[in-house]
Amino acid sequence: MDIVFVRDLRVETVIGIWDWERHIRQIVSIDLEMGTDIRRAAQSDSIEDTLNYKDVAKRVIAHVESTHFALVEALAESVAKIVITEFGVPWLRVSVAKPGAVEGSREVGVVIERRTEDYG
Repeated sequence: MDIVFVRDLRVETVIGIWDWERHIRQIVSIDLEMGTDIRRAAQSDSIEDTLNYKDVAKRVIAHVESTHFALVEALAESVAKIVITEFGVPWLRVSVAKPGAVEGSREVGVVIERRTEDYG
């Protein structure tokens, strides 16, 4: 299986468990690794034959900007479901991080892996 990826997709959203976090927008950083087969696209050199990472990124941005979550776990799960069900990706690894959420760290977050059968 090949992987198409998007790294450090930065999106503003409402996320957090604290009351003050529910009233501001914060940046989250999202990494996507999407399992796919790129052989047909490599042969044809045509965007129509591959997973279009720009389309995926635009959809994820629109979703994350328009939703509110308390936990990065819930946000990651919602992104995974969209990418797998709407783009036909059979396997996906999603990382969602909140930069600066813990003093002394660059970022904190979660990494999840999902497959098509997880949403069947």
